Order: sequence, then C-alpha cells, then structure tokens
Amino acid sequence: MLDGTSRMSVRGQKLYHIFSCSTWSEYMVIDANYVVRVDPSIDLSHASFLSCGFTTGFGAAWKEAEVEKGSSVAVLGLGTVGLGAVDGARMQGAAKIIGIDKNPWKKEKGEAFGMTDFINPDDEPNKSISELVKGITHGMGVDYCFECTGVPSLLSEALETTKVGKGKVIVIGVGVDTMVPLNVIALACGGRTLKGTTFGGIKTKSDLPILLDKCKNKEFKLHQLLTHHVKLEEIDKAIQLLKQPDCVKVLITI
Repeated sequence: MLDGTSRMSVRGQKLYHIFSCSTWSEYMVIDANYVVRVDPSIDLSHASFLSCGFTTGFGAAWKEAEVEKGSSVAVLGLGTVGLGAVDGARMQGAAKIIGIDKNPWKKEKGEAFGMTDFINPDDEPNKSISELVKGITHGMGVDYCFECTGVPSLLSEALETTKVGKGKVIVIGVGVDTMVPLNVIALACGGRTLKGTTFGGIKTKSDLPILLDKCKNKEFKLHQLLTHHVKLEEIDKAIQLLKQPDCVKVLITI
C-alpha cells in the first residue's frame, strides 16, 4: 500500500524506504521509465556502482555544473560521490581538480580518478578550507565547488572557495541537519551561484545508458571504488566496514 504521503505499508506494518525505492524487497513495482537494460558483458559489481553515489557526483560535474574545459574545481569529501565528481570534472576537461578530505588515505583514491591537488584540513588547522583552496589558486578560488559531505558548516566554506562574481557551488551531500547556516554575504555580495542536485541531474533513460557504455569501455576506474566484499549474511559486518577509513564501497553478494 502507498498512500498520498508516500508512506508504505503491508498489512499495517510500516515499510522503510528512501525516494520510494524499496531495493531490499523481493518484489517491487516501478515505473518503466526507470528501467535500463544492462549489457551482460558489464561486470555486475561495476554496474551496481552506477546507481546513486558515483553517478550522482559524476552527473553533478557533467549535467548540473557543466564544468568547462580548462576550469578549476574543488571537491569537498572524497567518498564515492566526491570521487564521481572528481572523475566528472576530469572528463569535462578541468585543468585543476582539488580534492579535500580529512582522511589522508583518500589522496591515493582521488589521484586515481583525476585529482590534481589534495588538501587535508587537519594539516593546517589554523586555516579555513577556503583559505587553503585560495592558497593554491593564486588567491582567486575555483570556478566550481562540489559539497559532498553534508556537513552544515561546510556550505559557507564551499561558497568561499569559489571565485567572486562567477563561482558556482553544487550541493550534493545531505546530512542529518537539514537546516544549515549560510553566509549570505558570500552568496549575494560575492555574485556566486548555489545549486542543489538529486542524482546529479542524470536522466535514467537518456543519460544512464551513456554511463553504462563508458563502464563497458572501461573509461571509469570503478574497481578503485570496491574496497570490501561481503555476503548478505554478513550485512552487519558491512555496516561496520563503512566506518573504517579505508572503506569506499562494500559490495554485498546476494
């Protein structure tokens, strides 16, 4: 049963879901517009990574920001979404791609997807992230910034990392706190643009097949995302692995 407020239930028992996607169900009814055929030659583990996550970040750079060739980019948070944004910026031809993460292990992952510079804010705690970004962009900041962490305080920092008069920030990460502080002066007086995105602006029927073709042609280094592999019976272990610093994606075999 699905009522008008998107609350699902079966015989009175509430079903938990997100965006009406009950992907842990044995059966589900979905709109045909959200079904895309996957070439059987594509590794299924890699195909699974082209759902929300990597694709969202990639699409944010490709479809939402439309990153221009030769431009500069900053990515806050180098999880699966952030690495997707890095890869999307690389494929769009960005000249400088700055990855920002407190986990030093993410430097290697970021470089694998095309990151040119890495910032660990803990290395210089007396400086803000925006100061660190401007320090390696001749004081100008970047053309585009992708906020992939959902940390409330980083939204204003993301704005400050971009160039005055033309900087664009794409908000991807969503945390527990949906009400966040915002430096209005950095937005209004700085002439910057703040934009949100869902699934990176990717259209299932028209855009996802393009990404699947890139996957088939090995244009994506999706193997770099797979750090752990567990069976369905070990799903509790998967939750714990997600908390480890060397974890990007856990593949669950059903």
